[in-house]
Amino acid sequence: MANFNKITVASDARTELHDKLNLTGAEISVNNLPAGAGVPFVHYHKKNEEIYFVTAGKGTAVIDGQTVELAAGDWLRIAPAARRQFSAAANEGISFICIQVRENSLEEYTAGDAVVEQ
Repeated sequence: MANFNKITVASDARTELHDKLNLTGAEISVNNLPAGAGVPFVHYHKKNEEIYFVTAGKGTAVIDGQTVELAAGDWLRIAPAARRQFSAAANEGISFICIQVRENSLEEYTAGDAVVEQ
């Protein structure tokens, strides 16, 4: 059995990678909203924070009633309890990656978790 999984993602409206990559510690989705479109619901989480990376385009996130402008290159972290909803700009679509992980679960990262072989 290989110690990795590789897939190619199309430009569908939403692709969840949990099952496709057999993820065990995170959920990652690739999202594409055309100009003028928006996620049709407000949502929040019980335990998981979300980290968003805008890969292309422009739009907004309404978080607990506050509108946050988004553009390619932006990163955004949202606490689990925050109510959120995303929309593309009226004249331009938006593409983003959402990484969902349990809040406060990170024990080690980068050099603290890595084993460098000589």
